[in-house]
Amino acid sequence: MLARFLLFLAMLALPASANAAVTITFWSHELGNDFPHAFFSLRGTPDAGGAAVDTSYGFTAKSITPAILFGKVSSRLDIAKPRYVRGSDAQFAVTVTDAQYAAVLALVDAWGGNKVKYDLDTHNCIHFVKEAARLVGLTGLDQPKLMRRPRSYLQAVAAANPGRITVIRRHGRDYLPTLPPAAAGQVPPAAAPPSSGTISTTSSVPPERG
Repeated sequence: MLARFLLFLAMLALPASANAAVTITFWSHELGNDFPHAFFSLRGTPDAGGAAVDTSYGFTAKSITPAILFGKVSSRLDIAKPRYVRGSDAQFAVTVTDAQYAAVLALVDAWGGNKVKYDLDTHNCIHFVKEAARLVGLTGLDQPKLMRRPRSYLQAVAAANPGRITVIRRHGRDYLPTLPPAAAGQVPPAAAPPSSGTISTTSSVPPERG
C-alpha cells in the first residue's frame, strides 16, 4: 500500500507535458508510384479527455500539373490512406501537450479549404510540416536547400533536436504494427535508419499527391 501511495505522489509531481498523450509523427514518402511528400500523423488521446485521434495531414496541390512549377495553384489537405502510410517512412515523433495539439489542429484548419495556395517555393508539403514542427517546440527548421527534399529535411530537423524527439526512421509497414492502441499515445523505441534519398519535382504523379 505504501509503495502504491508513493507511486501516486510521484505521478502527481510530474509536469503536465510528461503525461501528454497525443503523439505527432513526421513522415516522408519517396519516389515510386506517388509524388514525394512530407506529412504528419496524430495519434493518441488528449490529457483533457475526449475521443482518441488516429489520422494524418499533408498539404498538396489540388491538381499536380506543370502549373505548380510557375507559381501559386489551388491546394488541399491530404489525409493519407493506410496503404500510403504503410509505404512511407516514419522519421521521428514528439509527444505533445494539449495546447500544442490544439495549435496543430488550428494549423490544419488555417491551411485547409484552399485558404493557403500551394506554392512549390513558399508553401509546399515541407513548409506545412515545418510549421507543425515549430508549433510543437522544435528548432533548426530553416533548411532552405532542403525544402523540396522531404526525407532529407526531416532528418536534418531530427538532427537539430536531440533530446526533444524520438527518432524512428522506420518504414511504415514495419513501424505501424509496433504501435500500441491509439488511446495510449506512446512511441516505441527507435530502430536502425533506412538509406537516404532525394526527390524530383518533375516526376509523373497522380493528382492526389503533391
